[in-house]
Amino acid sequence: MHTRINGAIVGLLTGMLVSSVAMAQGAGSAFGPGEQAIYRVQYLGVTAGTAQITVGAPMKQWGTEVLPIVSVARSDPALGVWPIKDKFVSYWHAEGQRSLGSDFFVDENNKRRRQRIQMKDSRTAHVIRQHEGAQPVEATHELPEGSMDLASATFALRNRGIAEGQEYTYAVFTGRKSFMLRAKVEGRQPLRTVMGEREVFRVKLQTDFSEKLQTKRDIVAYFTTDSSHVPVRIEAEFVLGSIVADLAEYKPGRLMAMNP
Repeated sequence: MHTRINGAIVGLLTGMLVSSVAMAQGAGSAFGPGEQAIYRVQYLGVTAGTAQITVGAPMKQWGTEVLPIVSVARSDPALGVWPIKDKFVSYWHAEGQRSLGSDFFVDENNKRRRQRIQMKDSRTAHVIRQHEGAQPVEATHELPEGSMDLASATFALRNRGIAEGQEYTYAVFTGRKSFMLRAKVEGRQPLRTVMGEREVFRVKLQTDFSEKLQTKRDIVAYFTTDSSHVPVRIEAEFVLGSIVADLAEYKPGRLMAMNP
């Protein structure tokens, strides 16, 4: 599976898990460390690997307390393809209800690189990229007002709630380019999941990825309509092929006390 496709899927899954926890615990509430979801990822109809998303314990990042949302994508070694182990960490600031930035560690066929994004504010991002054995390259980007990373944009969508027929638009910055993420809630339908047959919301996500990540059609995501709003499936068709990510395991975390 191509590394950049892994990154896109992991970013979407991260945002959906984080937002589902917030919705389940009520508006403005903190989500719980220990929350974990594991997804089985299929590429061109074959199980290619897994994506595991975990809410970590509170930590300090850039002098502020955040909750790290850690996502790890692994290829299946049984397939005999290049080994892939990508890790994406989004640093969620509960008080500000946004991500302060992210780290993306790429490990593909024993070649490694790293990208760090620090959101200085909603209009400025500082980006550091480094390939293993090379000097880091830094850049500062001026962004459209209210810009977020992909994970926090998905959180913002879910935090506003899901209503049939509604459409939402957010400015997203990937570290290289900005685009508008458009989401439309198409309706409800039954879907067989690891938790049994559930009623789900079908949501279309329109992105503006380019080159090998260009999509042939809108990404489709499915969320349960009950109070937990668990994200259970993502379907995407990129230039390099189709990907489906299905929820395989889900474990709730512990509630955190809110500051008065």
